[in-house]
Amino acid sequence: MTYAIQELVVRHVSPLDTAEITELVADAMWDGPVARWLHPDPMARRRNAPRYFEIFVEHAVQYGEVYGTADETGRMDGVALWFPLTSMIPPPADYDRRVKEAAEEATDRVHQLDAALDADHPLEPHHYLAFLAVRPSRQNRGVGSALLDRHHARLDRAGIPAYLEANDSRNRDLYLRHGYQVRSVIELPDGPPLWAMWREPMA
Repeated sequence: MTYAIQELVVRHVSPLDTAEITELVADAMWDGPVARWLHPDPMARRRNAPRYFEIFVEHAVQYGEVYGTADETGRMDGVALWFPLTSMIPPPADYDRRVKEAAEEATDRVHQLDAALDADHPLEPHHYLAFLAVRPSRQNRGVGSALLDRHHARLDRAGIPAYLEANDSRNRDLYLRHGYQVRSVIELPDGPPLWAMWREPMA
């Protein structure tokens, strides 16, 4: 099923798209502020990004809700990975081993990141936006907003709040425009801030 939003196609993503989703998320996020903090070496960061993000993509496809947008050629250019934390979801399978293999010398920092995010994560039932990724060549065209609007419409109808962490001020401002409010600022050791943000459902 497809949904026309802002002249973009937003669709549910099947498990068959896992490799394409992983490639897109890695392409969009391998050089972000948190990624640079995890892995200062750009070559190692680029090499390891797909294996790292694959952990979360596979988990979202199995336990979450994944939406994608496609460009005029049919190539996926944006993806949103949501987890419905209105009930218990198991952690990613074999997480510690896979993180160690994917992060290599950055493994300790991944665990620091995980601990910092867990400490601020709300306990109230909500949907969690783990990743919103738009291919760099397609940014600033409304792709991210279309993906947000698609799921927010569902949450608003159901009366369910949403939560996320913004990893830079530009993303924070995008989420503010979509009804999120900053709950706290997460400080990483010698690293960039992350903004913990909450959105109440709208009438």
